[in-house]
Amino acid sequence: MITITEEPYDGPVATGLVADLLHDLNARYEEEDGDDPEDDEAYLAEVTPPMVERPNGVFLVAWVDGEPLSCGALKPLDTDPAVGEIKRMYTRPAGRRQGLGRRILARLETTAIELGYRRLQLETGVPQPEALSLYERTGWHRITPYGHYKDSAHSVCFAKEVAAG
Repeated sequence: MITITEEPYDGPVATGLVADLLHDLNARYEEEDGDDPEDDEAYLAEVTPPMVERPNGVFLVAWVDGEPLSCGALKPLDTDPAVGEIKRMYTRPAGRRQGLGRRILARLETTAIELGYRRLQLETGVPQPEALSLYERTGWHRITPYGHYKDSAHSVCFAKEVAAG
């Protein structure tokens, strides 16, 4: 059975999933970036608990038979409070190919509408082909890399309109 719950970003479930995500990203991007602890700290600082708590955003976890296997977050985009940003999308290996990422993304989109966002944006990268495929299959369109991603050779950014505005 699959359930999706809102979890505190600084709680043990979220911190465990985010640690696994960071490990996965480090493995995928190792050849491009090397292993720099300062990069990890900067990555972790991009999202703080208040950013992903209502009414600003949310951190969601997908559970399969009581085990937390997938997550995703919604927060306000730093440069435009009417735009939400999807962050921390991740599925543990045991949960892959079960549609968990798609379910998390759909719930994040629904929550974004509830919170008044009109548009969503996100960043992923070339070394994450599963993510690229997910966003393309679910109606997201590629945009010019933004913010601190704009000069990254491996960044791919997407956007999706979620509410009229």
